[in-house]
Amino acid sequence: MSNATFWWLLAGAMVALELFTGTFYLLMLTIGLAAAALAAHAGLGVTGQLLLGATVGSAAVVVWHLKKKRQAKTQTADSMNDVRLDVGEIVQIEQWLADGTAQVHYRGAKWDAIHRPGVTPGPGQHRVAELIGNRLLVDKV
Repeated sequence: MSNATFWWLLAGAMVALELFTGTFYLLMLTIGLAAAALAAHAGLGVTGQLLLGATVGSAAVVVWHLKKKRQAKTQTADSMNDVRLDVGEIVQIEQWLADGTAQVHYRGAKWDAIHRPGVTPGPGQHRVAELIGNRLLVDKV
C-alpha cells in the first residue's frame, strides 16, 4: 500500500469519526491528512508528509477556533432567531403592578412584562418590542 493510500484511508476514517461525534475540529484535522496525501502524491518523503500534514491540520484547527471565538462575541440577542420570534407579537395586559411590571399570559405561560422608562403604563394591547432576560419589554399599541 502506498503512503498516499494510507493518508487517504486515514482521512476517510476521520470523516466517518466526525460524523459519529459531530466534532467539527476533526474535519480540520482531515484537511491536514489530505495535505499529507497530496504530499505523498508529489513524492515528498515520509518526514515531509508528516510535517506538512501536522502543520496544515494544526493551522486549520487554530483558524477555525479563532473564527468561532470571534463569531461568539459578535452574536447579539437580536441575531438569535429564538429571541426575534417574540418581537412584534401582541399581548393583552389587564393591569400594571406598582413596581412597573405586569403578568402576561403569552405562549401558554405567565411572563413578566415591563414598559419603557418614562412611559406611563396602561392596560390594553401591547406589542413586544424586546426580550430582556425573561421579561418582555412592551410598547402600547
